[in-house]
Amino acid sequence: MSNDSRPLQILAFAGSLRRNSYNHRLLQTAALAAPEDMQLTVYDSIADVPLFNEDLEAESGGGTPGVHRLRAAVATADALLIATPEYNQSLPGVLKNTIDWLSRPAAEGKDVLAGKPVAIVGATPGAWGTRLAQAQLRHALTATGSLVLPAPMLFVRDAAHVYDADSGHYDAATQKRLRAVLEALQRWVRQLHASAG
Repeated sequence: MSNDSRPLQILAFAGSLRRNSYNHRLLQTAALAAPEDMQLTVYDSIADVPLFNEDLEAESGGGTPGVHRLRAAVATADALLIATPEYNQSLPGVLKNTIDWLSRPAAEGKDVLAGKPVAIVGATPGAWGTRLAQAQLRHALTATGSLVLPAPMLFVRDAAHVYDADSGHYDAATQKRLRAVLEALQRWVRQLHASAG
């Protein structure tokens, strides 16, 4: 388990392939809002993860290079932060596909999502704040054995009105809410590590 004297390593990724999506921007803002003893790294390469196919998995020895890179990054992180959009009142296919790949055991037999703490956030220009997508992602991650942070939750709605294009970040209120999520994740990871001995 991790050494409590070092910063927690949080791997963050968005369930969107668009570089400047509201959820990528939300993660960039989260990096600013993170507590001092937390290092948040935004992973921008889920586009390198192909559609899940057991034939491809078998032929490639457990996954393509893009899958192996992501799996290794998840394995070394203390926790994950996932920002999801909501498409047609549902979880984005690209994000579900990423979770499906990560749920498969690596060549050495390790399942990188089992027991991994995860916090979920989401932003949308719409009025619902990704509630349905987050619920579906929470359900999928529970099936993988991930430890999903129960609260606080963050549903950013009307994202175009709370994102400041000049600064490149969300407004102060959203930053405050992001920090609350990250502080709760930090406490929870520390507690999990302490209970594991």
